[in-house]
Amino acid sequence: MSKIKATIRGVQGALPDYVLTNKELETMVETNDEWITSRTGIKERRILKGEGKAASDLAAEAVEKLLVKTNTSKDDIEMVIVATVTGDHTFPDTANITCDKVGLKNAFGFDLMAACSGFLFGLTTGAQYIESGRLKKVIVVGVDIMSSIIDYTDRATCIIFGDGCGAVLLEPNEEYGIVDSVLKGDGSGRQFLQRKAGGSFMPFSQKVIDDGSHYVYQEGRTVFKHAVKGMTQAVQELMERNNLEADDIAWVVPHQANIRIIQSVASQLDFPMERVMLNIEKYGNTTSGTLPLCLWDYEKQLKKGDKIILTAFGGGFTWGATLIEWGYDS
Repeated sequence: MSKIKATIRGVQGALPDYVLTNKELETMVETNDEWITSRTGIKERRILKGEGKAASDLAAEAVEKLLVKTNTSKDDIEMVIVATVTGDHTFPDTANITCDKVGLKNAFGFDLMAACSGFLFGLTTGAQYIESGRLKKVIVVGVDIMSSIIDYTDRATCIIFGDGCGAVLLEPNEEYGIVDSVLKGDGSGRQFLQRKAGGSFMPFSQKVIDDGSHYVYQEGRTVFKHAVKGMTQAVQELMERNNLEADDIAWVVPHQANIRIIQSVASQLDFPMERVMLNIEKYGNTTSGTLPLCLWDYEKQLKKGDKIILTAFGGGFTWGATLIEWGYDS
């Protein structure tokens, strides 16, 4: 009997309407379009506007469109995992709010936090439920509203991040699916990329608001170095233990953090950029949303059986890589 795999049956994105361009950022901080583009590869990013809007709104939109796209009944969905660091609330979890907004009455849900690696970790987690035979239909969402925790007077971070969401439907398949994952973590890296306040270590207070500790903090050079090393080594380990060469891989899907990081990883892997998925120019770094948004943007170019490697690096630190055999022709 063949081993059950968790295959991606469909992918869907959801993006805010508002586009924050580099030109507009020039009016907010000391920067310019050429400086941002040359250092990050970003031209614009999406920002969620509107009172009462939150991560679950984008997640619900993506899930609803995904169900229609895959001709899947709401009643058949059994579990929803939402990877995010900017959930609607500390609790309840955004996954359950999303289920309520969509009307998924037979599904349970939970949030998973691994920063920019969140979708990668969530995909592997969801796959375990399918592979074990426990569940048949699982949705994994990557969503972040990074604008809610960004200081728009801090040039180091405000030019990088945007808001966005992507979701995939996982189902059992005996031929194609998620093959293998390498997932890593090193908590000593937390000092270089984190949101200092808002947890039990540093609860919200007037002092926190005054000194800006509730915003994202990043030590760029250190993060850059660790990101390149972490993603490169994770992909190499994944390829070695699955006996793969660069020519065997149809696409590499890297976390969209910075074009220079992506180019450095591709170079160290000796992998051509024309087979590296890129959409950072129009969305920026949407954290948990970057990987599924890439799959959504490139979906029409994917063929059944394509070997695809997803890789990411996030605050904390977290990082890893996942090998997928694509399950359908678009």
